[in-house]
Amino acid sequence: AERGELPELVTLDAIRGDLHCHTTWSDGRDTARAMAEAARERGYAYLAITDHSRHSRVANGLDPHRLAQQIDEIDRLADELDGIRLLKGSEVDILEDGALDLPDDVLARLDLRVCSLHDKLDLPQAKQTERVIRAMDNRWFNILAHPTGRLIDKRAPAALDMERVLEGARERGCFLEINAQPERLDLTDTHARMAKEMGVKLAISTDAHSTSGLAAVRFGIDQARRGWLAPDDVLTTKPWDEIALLFDR
Repeated sequence: AERGELPELVTLDAIRGDLHCHTTWSDGRDTARAMAEAARERGYAYLAITDHSRHSRVANGLDPHRLAQQIDEIDRLADELDGIRLLKGSEVDILEDGALDLPDDVLARLDLRVCSLHDKLDLPQAKQTERVIRAMDNRWFNILAHPTGRLIDKRAPAALDMERVLEGARERGCFLEINAQPERLDLTDTHARMAKEMGVKLAISTDAHSTSGLAAVRFGIDQARRGWLAPDDVLTTKPWDEIALLFDR
């Protein structure tokens, strides 16, 4: 501080959109239209609809056929909605062997893919880390969502060598998420700071399952500020066209 080197930290008003939310197509409580309208009311320029993939059966995950139907619906909605860009996405399960839960030809139709660990969270660190890095080898992998899968006071985080994961992301052009849900706050502030130091940008997203859930972004901002993140360290401070270029592998 005496040297004048404290960073200008990211603030709530710098956020331009949300890259992770759910609708009634899977386990969300509101429609894609309602989510888009709520995001527009927040002043966002874009919102990604990222309902669960088929492996998440308990969350009514989408198989390729249902996802194709949703893609068509989002395209129709995008034509009808003014003032916000609605993006086609999916929260894709990372399977135990590191494969992604949907075939490449389906993933290729999407604007973005957030990829997640939802089961087998108790694997040994080496195997869990390799699982994530192997998933990142897929060219359609964009963001590792709620990276450790932790639920505060309910579920321990997966054992990941986060330095290796961040190195893998940097080498492959992938990104990680700060999940703003209060029960997750995943990445931790410590790992957010590590990501900044290693040059890996993070998306602050809400994982909202309702229109009201979009407001949780403020908790993600707090987490990012504890990790000393500046606006340029955060994907979701950028316009969509710039993010899309970063996702092009």
